[in-house]
Amino acid sequence: MNMHAKAFMLAAVVAGLMLPAAAQTSATTAVAPPPGTIHRRKENQQARIAQGVKSGQLTAGETAHLEKREARINKEVHNERVANGGKLTPAERRQVNRQQNRTSRAIYRKKHNDRVQ
Repeated sequence: MNMHAKAFMLAAVVAGLMLPAAAQTSATTAVAPPPGTIHRRKENQQARIAQGVKSGQLTAGETAHLEKREARINKEVHNERVANGGKLTPAERRQVNRQQNRTSRAIYRKKHNDRVQ
């Protein structure tokens, strides 16, 4: 084989190996969480906040801030469900999931910022 043929073969093999990776990344677009997840996450996050208060990891101000965030998400979910006959659209579920992700990170950060009650 000459040099050009080897280079072409190598490029073809590399391209062939990259196809599954490219197909996989396009399939991992943001998917709405399954039904029931929002309620479970709400309960879990409330328990994490309560545990932080009990252990002294969260100050009163931090707790109030986190509770306001949770209340805002809960109100938004309630209003969206009222507007859509008790259901959330996939886009609304994705939005709530993002908000819950941010709140979860905020809970972690506030619990681990070395401020104690």
